[in-house]
Amino acid sequence: MRKYASIALLAALISSHAELAAAEDAACKTIKAADLGWTDITLTTATATSILGAIGYEMKSSLLGLSVTYASLKDSQVDVFMGNWRPAQNIEFKPFFDNKWVDVLTTNLTGAKYTLAVPDYVAAEGVKSFDDLAKHPDKFARKIYGIEPGTNQPLLDMVAKGSHGLSGWTIVESSEQAMLAQVKRAVDRKEWVVFLGWQPHPMNLNLKMEYLTGGDEEFGPNFGGSTVWTLTRPGYEQACPNVAKFFKNLVFSVDQENEGMKMMLDDGATGEEAALAMIRKNPENLDKWLDGITSADGSPALEKVKAELLK
Repeated sequence: MRKYASIALLAALISSHAELAAAEDAACKTIKAADLGWTDITLTTATATSILGAIGYEMKSSLLGLSVTYASLKDSQVDVFMGNWRPAQNIEFKPFFDNKWVDVLTTNLTGAKYTLAVPDYVAAEGVKSFDDLAKHPDKFARKIYGIEPGTNQPLLDMVAKGSHGLSGWTIVESSEQAMLAQVKRAVDRKEWVVFLGWQPHPMNLNLKMEYLTGGDEEFGPNFGGSTVWTLTRPGYEQACPNVAKFFKNLVFSVDQENEGMKMMLDDGATGEEAALAMIRKNPENLDKWLDGITSADGSPALEKVKAELLK
């Protein structure tokens, strides 16, 4: 009798584990991603979406502010975020890393930068550093153009503390596209303007601009020299190892991101269209990105993606 009871218990345990594994697999087939609306993150997220879609996964992106993104990762409302710009965000969101409210997966881009910039004709007049801005308050109308609310905290803190003599200046918060439109209008009129710039981005090709020195406290050294990291909700790699490994493999170059973003901003391509174009132009990336990755059904992913996306 005990023998049969033990067998029944073992069968129940096996069944329970199988059901749990199936439930975990089902949960992993839908990936919830955060997109800030920044062109680079839209491009990289769309790249992941296209590839994962070809191997049986569904990636759903939500347009969120930066603060909401971190809170959503902490609360497991979002699975993955490909836009952790360091060191700027690691200063602003330090508690999330110190308390392990988010998991750090991998670096997806090196060679980036993120700090204030001015047009070349403004730099030619002697504006080379953050400290030089306060020498010309009227020419700049005491305004610094940033991007989305929730993203400009280093600049807001700078003004609040009166750093670089900038007490009383205004940080104009809007969006990436609105900021760039404002800068373009100013450049067309040869007006003075200071704005948040970063690389990779087509602005570095389309504008004659110079990055300002002296912003180490706000954005880090080397003109806000940055790396971009992929974050996940806590425990995601353990729960969904195949998808997590894919995101670990998914690493980009500055040149390729610049080219893809230029398609979006200058040619009107969607993120998905630009991502697919870049995948087809650089098919060798797939070998690295899909190394050791399986499709959702367990079959090898590489040939399936090539058949689906390179046709």
